[in-house]
Amino acid sequence: MKVLMICFGVTGKGTYWRAWQLARGLAKRGHAVTVMSTSRYRQRRIKTTSDSQTGVTLVETPDWLGGPLRAGWDPLNVWARLRWGRDQHFDLVHAFESRPAVIYPALAWQRRGAKLVMDWCDWFGRGGSVEERPNPLMRALLRPAETYFEEHFRTRATGTTVINSVLWQKAIDLGIEPESILFLPNGSDLEVFQPQDRDEARRELGWPLDWPVVGYIGAIFQRDAVLMAQAFDALRQREPQARLLLAGYCNVAMEKLVTAPEAVIRTGKLDFAEINRYLAACDVCWLPLCDSGANRGRFPLKINDYMAIGRPVVATGVGDVLDLITRGEFGVISQAEPVDLAEKVSELVRDPERGAVLGRNGRALAEREFRWDQIADRLAAFYQRV
Repeated sequence: MKVLMICFGVTGKGTYWRAWQLARGLAKRGHAVTVMSTSRYRQRRIKTTSDSQTGVTLVETPDWLGGPLRAGWDPLNVWARLRWGRDQHFDLVHAFESRPAVIYPALAWQRRGAKLVMDWCDWFGRGGSVEERPNPLMRALLRPAETYFEEHFRTRATGTTVINSVLWQKAIDLGIEPESILFLPNGSDLEVFQPQDRDEARRELGWPLDWPVVGYIGAIFQRDAVLMAQAFDALRQREPQARLLLAGYCNVAMEKLVTAPEAVIRTGKLDFAEINRYLAACDVCWLPLCDSGANRGRFPLKINDYMAIGRPVVATGVGDVLDLITRGEFGVISQAEPVDLAEKVSELVRDPERGAVLGRNGRALAEREFRWDQIADRLAAFYQRV
């Protein structure tokens, strides 16, 4: 089968990784898979590369808007994709979300005979992540647009993949038939991320062995950042030597939100081996989520990374994270409140044997249920069924 996975986001960020990992799994099964994403740079032309290791073709399209509009709203991006698509044939197009740069090209291929499957892995519209935008003008501008594009085209798809139970219900409420919906969680990259002894990782990084370190990877909503900062301040009252690791790109200046900015370790961009080492050096990894529509309507990929590396997790009980951690027994659930978060982290820091057990449970769960190959198998079967 010739498959196109089309994303609105920039190569190497966000939903791109979900599409890329699924594409790798499908390519291993003999499917010809192309991933289309927005170029990391504001280039003028479309760039096409073939990955000899995975068998996946990557098509990167130009996009000239900046800031929050550089996420599937650029007319140039839409035009470039439509123009490129005139000479391309696909049996199936999998649209990852439905912003203009995704849905209009996807519908064009559907009119030429391709089957259309739509993925839903974030709640963007009214009540969702648009409400987390700090600029009230941008929030008011994008709310109706996000809601329209998120909901209007969903029933045109032959099949729908969703990442959590909230979006499953939203899909049904829009009139999508339950039998045409597949629950498709994110997977864990068990080849790239491996458990490593905490003390060994610290010696490689030059960290003291007695530091209590709590780790976080990637970007964060502003409200969640405030919760994390307050929780870290509360943790420092219990553990004065505690450090907060921000692994990879973090979009919020956490140093300005905490009372001890010198205790924040910000790595900046890392390769996968470095991410593994930094997270393995932590006592605990955490996921401080406020109880919001944006957080109930997503499932952060970072929790799969935490599981793969075998780190115990402290997370607030928001959305499907609650059920997963409770069932998998690889972490501790906290209230969405700073003191309780700090207490839960401190308890694990002071009980490393328990933390080691929870970490092993997380790795075992990832190996048992969240290998990307398994997720891709489920998707391939769904393609054939719909």
